[in-house]
Amino acid sequence: MLRTALHRLSRGLRGDLPDHTGGRVELALPAALPASLGCDAVGVPARHGFRLLARLPRTGCVFADTDWWWWIVPSGSDLDLKWPAPARYVVGTNVPAEHPRLIHWPDSPSPYTPPIPFYLMVCQLAGTTPAWGREARAQDTGTVAAQ
Repeated sequence: MLRTALHRLSRGLRGDLPDHTGGRVELALPAALPASLGCDAVGVPARHGFRLLARLPRTGCVFADTDWWWWIVPSGSDLDLKWPAPARYVVGTNVPAEHPRLIHWPDSPSPYTPPIPFYLMVCQLAGTTPAWGREARAQDTGTVAAQ
């Protein structure tokens, strides 16, 4: 529990997301969809948006502008995961975007895209091997995980 709290605190202090658009926009979730787990957002370049949306078995709220598509995931969906480029993981829903609009309303009463299937699809898109737990932490620090 302490590790999770420290991880979330450090995520909020890092400024490792480049702001290429010059502005940030808060993604407004529909009031009818409870976000009891908190919300983070995962962005992918727009050119990959339709492919991911069509192949995910279940999708939550998706926002899009001309350059990026943003999926809503539960808070902490980056804990022990290394989201590969070209994906951008944003803590909260304040994203670097111009004029994102809600383009997908979920079929379920939840705003979330399940993060693990989404992560696996983003890894496939990026051509990387999924890494979580000790392996992902080792990639973040540049060390090799013990076998």
